[in-house]
Amino acid sequence: MTLGVGIIGLGMAVTPHMLGLRELEAEGRARIIGGFAPSTARCATFADRWAVPVFESQAGLLAAPGLDLVLILAPPGAHLPIAEAALTAGKHIIVEKPLELNVVRGEALVAAADAAGKLAAICFQHRFRPASLALARRMRAGELGRPLSASASIRWWRDEAYFAQPGRGTMDRDGGGVLLTQAIHTMDLLLHLMGPVRDVAGFAMTSPLRAIDTEDVASAAIRFENGAIGVIDATSVARPGFPERIEIAGTKASAVLLGDRLEWHPSEGSPEILDTGTSGGGGADPMAFDHGPHRSLIAEMLDAITENRPPAHEARSALHVQRLIEAWHADARRRA
Repeated sequence: MTLGVGIIGLGMAVTPHMLGLRELEAEGRARIIGGFAPSTARCATFADRWAVPVFESQAGLLAAPGLDLVLILAPPGAHLPIAEAALTAGKHIIVEKPLELNVVRGEALVAAADAAGKLAAICFQHRFRPASLALARRMRAGELGRPLSASASIRWWRDEAYFAQPGRGTMDRDGGGVLLTQAIHTMDLLLHLMGPVRDVAGFAMTSPLRAIDTEDVASAAIRFENGAIGVIDATSVARPGFPERIEIAGTKASAVLLGDRLEWHPSEGSPEILDTGTSGGGGADPMAFDHGPHRSLIAEMLDAITENRPPAHEARSALHVQRLIEAWHADARRRA
């Protein structure tokens, strides 16, 4: 089945989605209907680069014949109203991270999808990296044993050009700083592997490097619902930017994810390494990464629609990491 796909929001995030869609279109699995953004300049740039239609209004795109799925790539605070419009029009949706500015709005988005009887997915492409998929399979098979310790380190860099975009790094536009905007990918993957967090003791601050009102340095101690404990260290001030790292230790083995490199250290036998060399995006260029996981993410949604089942990256699953971030901020304010 070939499904029609449209895009709302034509900024920086559109490139990996379009590269993945082009491949899926070549395979006969998707047909790109077109895109829309409030900015006429962005619409013109998008049309010139990708040679696909752009629409004069959001309503025009949503009414286009053959449209089945909408990718919502607009700024976070616009996700809920766009999602509600798309769902009312009878379309399935994939929402770029974060799901919304806060948990309440995220829950409203999930509830709107449930009420409409349509599928809603979240764009957390790190879940679809080959090394992440391999680790998830081994953990589901019980090869790690009981998880005892699990931590993440996200030491990235964002330069002046990144923050030069109007509103970038502000609560009004982004809803949060390094936790909600950058580290959320790795934090989501940690929770995707380990399950929800029960307790958090956190700190957060804004460095003097840029004029923003959101945090760009944060750390926390966490306890998962499964009893394991660990730490999360997140920042966007670490020049020149380093691969994010997840470490999980269990009763049968330990695993390290360094970008898209998986190191597996069993209690018996030799270590194993899976390295595809496809990760990136931790440095000054946030788009310096392979589009393959985006392609896999979209393909999973197309399969879910065709097979009438929930996707592996349901939108409701994104609420775990947003609840963690809000609890982290609340504890950091208490300690300030």
